[in-house]
Amino acid sequence: MTAPGNGNGPEELLRRHRAVLPEWVGLYYERPIELTHGEGRHVWDAEGVRYLDFFGGILTTMTEHALPAVTKAVAEQAARLVHSSTLYLNRPMVELAERVAALSGIPDARVFFTTSGTEANDTALMLATAHRGSNQVLAMRNSYHGRSFSSVGITGNSAWSPTSLSPLQTLYVHGGVRTRGPFADLDDAAYIRACVADLRDVLAQTRGNVAALIAEPVQGVGGFTSGPDGLFAAFRRVLDERGILWISDEVQTGWGRTGEHFWGWQAHAGNGPPDVLTFAKGIGNGMSIGGVVARASVMNCLDAQSISTFGGSPVTMAAGLANLEHLLANDLQGNARRVGGLLIERVRAVSAGLDLVREVRGRGLMIGVDLVAPGTDDSCPRAASLVLEAAREAGLLLGKGGGPGGSVLRIAPPLSLTVSEAQEGAELLGRALREARARLDG
Repeated sequence: MTAPGNGNGPEELLRRHRAVLPEWVGLYYERPIELTHGEGRHVWDAEGVRYLDFFGGILTTMTEHALPAVTKAVAEQAARLVHSSTLYLNRPMVELAERVAALSGIPDARVFFTTSGTEANDTALMLATAHRGSNQVLAMRNSYHGRSFSSVGITGNSAWSPTSLSPLQTLYVHGGVRTRGPFADLDDAAYIRACVADLRDVLAQTRGNVAALIAEPVQGVGGFTSGPDGLFAAFRRVLDERGILWISDEVQTGWGRTGEHFWGWQAHAGNGPPDVLTFAKGIGNGMSIGGVVARASVMNCLDAQSISTFGGSPVTMAAGLANLEHLLANDLQGNARRVGGLLIERVRAVSAGLDLVREVRGRGLMIGVDLVAPGTDDSCPRAASLVLEAAREAGLLLGKGGGPGGSVLRIAPPLSLTVSEAQEGAELLGRALREARARLDG
């Protein structure tokens, strides 16, 4: 392996990347960067430049970079045993499953571990369709649930849906985007009534045996959008009339990121937890962990044998346990609420008066900045790209690409973000927004 800094710089690495990887594997920045190490809320590239990380590897570095407790747990478990598969008893897997089941809110819960959020949603779809004997699935418009064949088939976002072929019959309903679409001008109560009426109308077009509704409480790739609190509780009353399952995709909202709740579904908890909950990303703090939680009657409905070769790996389970214990012991959910509240107000302040910023939205440390062509309400992907570049030049890493047209900046730093780092990041973002606005004029 060639070490950074000996002539094999970013340009050469980019050339090699393009020679062996698919064209559809996207890279950020006109001059892509290679990240080499991190600490806390910061990362460094191969040229020694330090960045404040406001995207956390797509919401995956949940606590902090190089968290000592996770590093120690991984090293100690790897020194004992790296792999065994689910064919053997696995103490770290059982211990993490016990913690996740208790935290999920689902009664008589069973937990199955996977290696990604995509695989978790695949598993949830298999459980729901088998349990209900139907391949009909309800999904939200503007949604994203992964890149596999079945999860692409329930993705309501054309930018992330490379094929129309699917093993599922997907029916899309309203409610994922509060401030756009035909119901945007309604107040919250009327909005919920309109979405419920739309759901009933969609169900009237089916043969009645729909398997499940799968929904992100806050849409991630969709641009950190959501319906009003209580929307899915209202949906659930309709679903329960027909025995339809509710799958809550918590891959991005889980583990306290929204600050107000540990799970996103709890903002809609009018009649209890979902039937199925999927998770991934943050629990591993960079290790490949995903999973499904479901009540036993749903999880145990499969009548064929199954295992997981890599899901529940002793090393990843040890990392997940250490990371979860650190999050709970240090009340990082509370920190997300407090520092996230400060951050969103600071972002709104630095955005004030800029006609390319349509909306700053979000909750906790999950914030979206919706950009438009100045003087219009039209999405502006170029503005998002310009801000992304300017922020990197200033030492701040952001996410982008969410929402219609890919014009939403996504802010999701590690949950340990400090007040001073939130203030610094907001100032850097404000500078990048102003620079991008000037470049749009140019």
